[in-house]
Amino acid sequence: MGHSHGLSVEEQRKEDIKVGVKGFWILLLVTFAEVAIALFLKDLLPGLVVRLFMIALSLYKAYYIVSIFMHLGSEVGGMAATIVLPMALLIWAVIAFLWEGNYARTNRNAVMDARPGAETPAKETSKETSMRSIDDLPTQLSFQS
Repeated sequence: MGHSHGLSVEEQRKEDIKVGVKGFWILLLVTFAEVAIALFLKDLLPGLVVRLFMIALSLYKAYYIVSIFMHLGSEVGGMAATIVLPMALLIWAVIAFLWEGNYARTNRNAVMDARPGAETPAKETSKETSMRSIDDLPTQLSFQS
């Protein structure tokens, strides 16, 4: 784990094992708390409270793993930011793409079909999906140049 100056190799190994065992027990307790909340408290507490507890405990586990096992807890702020900020942008991008994809899926039939000869707006034939029936599809493909 961390390297302390002035310790022999055996002493450093023992310190590393202590940090690893402590991390194991902390992560085990937090995981048990998450499972207990999911199994036993989900009916007693409102759904939003349960979700907030689960998010908070998951973020704590992620922080602990990154700070202890990935050694970012002892790094300078700039180094930690080069790892944490791109991850935050990745999470934001996933949420944004899911949001936009859901919007496009729910409003798919309201969009005008720009192909020549296509119905406008697109005809919905099934209540389960917004896909058109196989009978409505053209039998031949034609590419206009």
